[in-house]
Amino acid sequence: MSKDVAVLGVGMHPWGKWGQSFVKYGVAAARAALADSGVNWQDVDFIVGGETVRNGYGGYVAGATFAQALGWNGARVATSYAACATGAQALDTARARILAGLSEVALVVGADTTPKGFLAPVAGERWDDPDWLRFRLMGMTNPAYFALNARRRIDLYGATAEDFANVKVKNAKHGLNNPNARYRKEVTVENVLASPVVSNPLHLLDICATSDGGAAILLTSMEYARKMGIAEPVRIKAISTVTPTFPQTIMDMPNFSTDSSSAVPAPERTFKESIGYAAYEEAGISPEDVDVAEVYDLATSVELDWIEDLALCKRGEAEHLLRAGDTSIGGRIPVNPSGGLACFGEAVPAQALAQVCELTWQLRGQAEGRQVEGARIGITANQGLFGHGSSVIVSA
Repeated sequence: MSKDVAVLGVGMHPWGKWGQSFVKYGVAAARAALADSGVNWQDVDFIVGGETVRNGYGGYVAGATFAQALGWNGARVATSYAACATGAQALDTARARILAGLSEVALVVGADTTPKGFLAPVAGERWDDPDWLRFRLMGMTNPAYFALNARRRIDLYGATAEDFANVKVKNAKHGLNNPNARYRKEVTVENVLASPVVSNPLHLLDICATSDGGAAILLTSMEYARKMGIAEPVRIKAISTVTPTFPQTIMDMPNFSTDSSSAVPAPERTFKESIGYAAYEEAGISPEDVDVAEVYDLATSVELDWIEDLALCKRGEAEHLLRAGDTSIGGRIPVNPSGGLACFGEAVPAQALAQVCELTWQLRGQAEGRQVEGARIGITANQGLFGHGSSVIVSA
């Protein structure tokens, strides 16, 4: 039995700071995905919304919110939340129902309206939530958290501030021709290094903004795609949403335990490495098969980490790939041809979906001005709060 599902339609609402309801962005993206697919709205039998906790009750019940806004059609609904991995988890919910034979046509929608500045935890005390503790007890906002990882790359692998800046330069160039990107302007290394230091060694232009935006994907069974006359659609081959493995429960770092008497051996992979590995295993491919990647570049240094976490190169070699131009369009393994979060900013429930939209356009050969020639297999990566993470593998 095939575990593939077809991506028949993708759509987005451009990222920016529009000051409108998240529902407006999600509906626009959904209508674009429906138009792209050629599927009749009445055929949609399942709608999954990416939850948006900052946007009131409608955000908490996003599946029903989008279903109502698009016009009730009798479809079943579901709502997913996994912070920055929300879109992939919502996609997995839709895929699972299709593969179970309980649905033929599923619409997945994510959209967000964000506050100015970095994203803080929602109100309330959560003493068992390490991310809440990180913010409230340590004052460790996301930029400071990213800076620790950046400093670690400097100490372990000889990364430089110029390397981090060059990630921004690359992604800004990629995003120039992306009509959905918020920032469409080339920058130089000097521009990045001249921007204010937010948390040493990261500058303002090393860190992504918060944005409004939306993305949607129309998934169908392979049988339905064939009925639509589409014999070879873009397909979802794997979706990974694994959690950390005890005792390696530090989200980004290796296990530093020195207790050799522990009865539980450290797992073979870190949390982020395990996300990509699970996707490769499910899809039956290896990292060498990947042609293009869309990864979670909340900060420039984070992109370098993900390149290694996805085994697209060996640990400590991401800077070498960057310097050689291998991660640019035209290079060996282009990373973030969309421009990434560097050009989009965070619209949390939408960003994992936006990555799959980009890979779909790439694999169809429709990414005008930023096309990765001959791309047949793409991978995404995201990390959400408190052990959530995701990776999606898409093939032509």
